Amino acid sequence: MRIAVGLSGGVDSSVTALLLKQQGHEVVGINMKLLEDMDNSDAKKVADKLDIPYEEIDMTQEYRQKILRYIQEDYSSGRTPNPCVRCNRELKFGLFLDKAMKKIGAFDRFSTGHYAQIKQNESGRFVLYKGSFADKDQAYFLSLLKQEQLAKIIFPLGDKTKDQVRALAAEAGLFTADKGESQDLCVGEYRNYLDFTSGEGDFIDSQGKVLGRHRGIEHYTVGQRRGLDIAVGYPIYVLSIHKDKNQVVVGPNEELFRQEMLLSEISWGAVEKPELPWKGLVKVRYRDSGVEGILEEEIEPGIFRVTFSEARRAITPGQLGVFYTPQGGVAFAGIIGL
Repeated sequence: MRIAVGLSGGVDSSVTALLLKQQGHEVVGINMKLLEDMDNSDAKKVADKLDIPYEEIDMTQEYRQKILRYIQEDYSSGRTPNPCVRCNRELKFGLFLDKAMKKIGAFDRFSTGHYAQIKQNESGRFVLYKGSFADKDQAYFLSLLKQEQLAKIIFPLGDKTKDQVRALAAEAGLFTADKGESQDLCVGEYRNYLDFTSGEGDFIDSQGKVLGRHRGIEHYTVGQRRGLDIAVGYPIYVLSIHKDKNQVVVGPNEELFRQEMLLSEISWGAVEKPELPWKGLVKVRYRDSGVEGILEEEIEPGIFRVTFSEARRAITPGQLGVFYTPQGGVAFAGIIGL
C-alpha cells in the first residue's frame, strides 16, 4: 500500500515509517506545520535518513480557524479545552489528510507513532485500544475519531514497548533513538496566539459570599488550587466558573465531588448509539483509573446524562469523558458539559 506517515521528528514516528518501509509499503512522510515558529527540521532529517519522500503541509490557517478559535471560545466560556483531542479529530486525522492528498497524491492509509491499536469487532465496527505494553492510554486522546477515520489508520507500534522502539531506531542508525520523549505533531506554544478580554471578577464561595478578586475566568479550571491567592484558613479549590457573572466559585476539596455529569458531541466507537441505560467503565480525565458509569438518558438532542457508581472529583466542563467496553476498547466518548 501507499502509506502517509505523520512525522514529528521523534523516535516513535520515525520507527513507524521505518517498520512500514521494511514491510514493503510505499511510505511518504508528511508533517503538519501549525504555527509559524514551529521547527520541523528533525522530521525532514528522518525522511532523508529513511530515503522516503517528505512534504511539509501548511496548516497554519486551519489551525487558527479550527483549534485556536476553539481554545479561545472554551476558555472564555468557563470551560477547559482539550486541544489535542480536538486537533486529532478535526485536523490531524481530518483536514490535514485532505490537504496532504492534494499535494502528494492519493494514499491508502495514514499512520502515526501512537501506542494504540485498532481492531474490528463482531459487528464490523472499528474499536480503539491502548497499546499492548503501553503504560499510557493514548487511545483516550483518539477516542473522538469517527468510524470512517479509524478505517484508514495504521498503528505499527501498538504491540511494542518503548524500549523495543528505541532499539529498532538505534539498529537503523536513526538519530532519534536517544532523543527525549517524542513530541506529538501538534507542537508549539499556542497561548501566545490567544487574546482574552474577560477581565477581573469575583471569587465567591458556594453560598455566594465574595472572597476576593480573580484575574479573568480563562486563567482557572475546575480543581485548581494554585494561584488563587485567597486566604480563608483552609485549602480551597475552583469548584465551577460562571461566565455570565464573571465569577469563579471556590471551596473546600469535599465540594469538588459530583455524582453525575452531562456528555455531548458523542463519537460512537465499539457500540453504535445503544439502548439506554448503558453501563461501563468511564474515565473523566487522561490519568483517571476509571469508575463504573451509566449513560442514563438523552435529556436534549445530543446531550446525555451520566451517573457514577461513586462520586468523581473535579468533573471539568470541556474535557473528555470516555466509556470503555469490558474488553478495554473505547465504547464511545464525548465532551463533558456543566
